[in-house]
Amino acid sequence: MSPRAGHPGHPAHTLAFVESPVQLLNVLEWAHAHGLRGTAEQARPVLPTQAGPAGEPVPPAGAQLTLVVLSPTDPMTRGQLRRMADLARDEGYRVRWEEARGGTTAPFHTIGGLAGSLRRAERIVMGDPFSRYVQLLLTITRARDLVVVDDGTATMEFVAQLARGERLVRWHRKGGRPGVRDLLFAPVSSSARRRLTPSPRRRVEVFSSMPVTETPDGVTVTANDFAWTRARFGPPRITKGADLVGTSLVETGVVDGDRYLTAVRDLAKAHGATRYFAHRRESAEKLHRLAVETGLEIVRPDLPLELIARRGPIGRTVLSFPSTVVHTLPLALAGTGVRVAVCDIDPSWLTDTASPRAQGFLSGVTGTARDVHRLTAVSPA
Repeated sequence: MSPRAGHPGHPAHTLAFVESPVQLLNVLEWAHAHGLRGTAEQARPVLPTQAGPAGEPVPPAGAQLTLVVLSPTDPMTRGQLRRMADLARDEGYRVRWEEARGGTTAPFHTIGGLAGSLRRAERIVMGDPFSRYVQLLLTITRARDLVVVDDGTATMEFVAQLARGERLVRWHRKGGRPGVRDLLFAPVSSSARRRLTPSPRRRVEVFSSMPVTETPDGVTVTANDFAWTRARFGPPRITKGADLVGTSLVETGVVDGDRYLTAVRDLAKAHGATRYFAHRRESAEKLHRLAVETGLEIVRPDLPLELIARRGPIGRTVLSFPSTVVHTLPLALAGTGVRVAVCDIDPSWLTDTASPRAQGFLSGVTGTARDVHRLTAVSPA
């Protein structure tokens, strides 16, 4: 997909919607890979100053990318997003911060305020096609180019569901009965799936570091090799020990909390890990218990782990359970000599309420990872 597509004489304006730090990072990687530049002036204000109809801010002349942050309420995620937003502004991109979940009326104000920009944008980039917020916004846009950047392992499931013509459902929820809200939102979700299906009038790109095995007809798949991250940060200082990467599988109801704690303790002991990089969604209670019962130093990163690892210091071995980082860290740390090792999820760790597809999906995440060492059990290396 050409980064210069648009009306003759000027570049297309791109509107990107992100709800997590990793999504924002991958929008920056996409912009770097496609040659999009920031404005000449470094755009430090959160909102552009020029106003369009009804006072709606519009991008300055020559701007190629405006990032819209649909801010969540979780403090950890908000903190990481603000740091990532600063990096985006340093690159010269416009950032528009929306308190999209700041009360009952916030969604209406947010969607109403973005309607004009959505209609004018010639390209829409999104990090989470499963998001109800994003699906609502897709019903407004007239953009001919749609781009999906990685939102972790969910990208693998999105591409597979699109290829099979299935409704868009997150993998850890699949198999359960739809709730009332799911049924009420079904028409919007169906509309979003149709808009994300390529046609003579619409081009769709998936920008991903994940393995894509089922490519929908007409979808362009572009590899994300984390070139921006490697150019911007590092190389890191590498320590002799091992670091362990946390996961939110307990919080999403997939893995039993006690089993997870035992696995972390045994994995850390077997491989000499001293630090535990917490996932931004891990609960404070679980992390406190991990610190007390395992002796690990709990680190709550202020940026996505790919950037933290690239800046360093980082252990010579990075241990992880099946997650996005087993695909992204080898790319971000290419050439550094750091080894990424992944420990499979034992079926006995799964909760009774876990999706029937959970074990197969998690095994697929591990099995398709490149340049990682696979640990089939929690045992010494």
